[in-house]
Amino acid sequence: MNLTEEFWDNKYKTNDIGWDLGTVSPPIKAYIDQLSKNDKELKILIPGGGHGYEAEYLNSKGFKNVYVVDVSETALSNLKNRVPSFPSSHLIKKNFFELDMTFDLIIEQTFFCAINPKHRALYAEKASKILHTNGKIIGLLFNVPLNKTHPPFGGNKEEYLTYFKPYFHIGLMEKATNSHESRSGKELFFNIQKK
Repeated sequence: MNLTEEFWDNKYKTNDIGWDLGTVSPPIKAYIDQLSKNDKELKILIPGGGHGYEAEYLNSKGFKNVYVVDVSETALSNLKNRVPSFPSSHLIKKNFFELDMTFDLIIEQTFFCAINPKHRALYAEKASKILHTNGKIIGLLFNVPLNKTHPPFGGNKEEYLTYFKPYFHIGLMEKATNSHESRSGKELFFNIQKK
């Protein structure tokens, strides 16, 4: 399984992006909508952000410290072209595992299920390292088996807890009740805080 930069960029070049909802994911939108004015200063990372609908939504709501990291130049360019007001310096073409910045919040939307499953424990460890004290990850994880040889890769709550429990307090990890209709019954919404 060779999930290279070229692999992902080609997906965006050929529009082979079946995971792309074309809009902000409803459970994440609901989470953003309940954030307060004081939260506008949060430094937020969206890893593997792709077309960045969550980033676009945060930007439209006045969040100015939102960063999208992706290995696909095409995905980042598409986001910038669609949302010219989004700061170019916040669009980072890099591998998530090589990031050396720190954040208050990570929004997880399809990245975890796109990486090779053997890197899931490493994801949890890296996320913990780049989060500030009391930092959080919120977002969605697939709660179905899915594919074995190519992304998206599924899983279940019991498996995910083995990766996150060493580094995070599990505030919530339950079946999403407001998923996009194409993912209804297939997602867990989670909200976890760095230990």
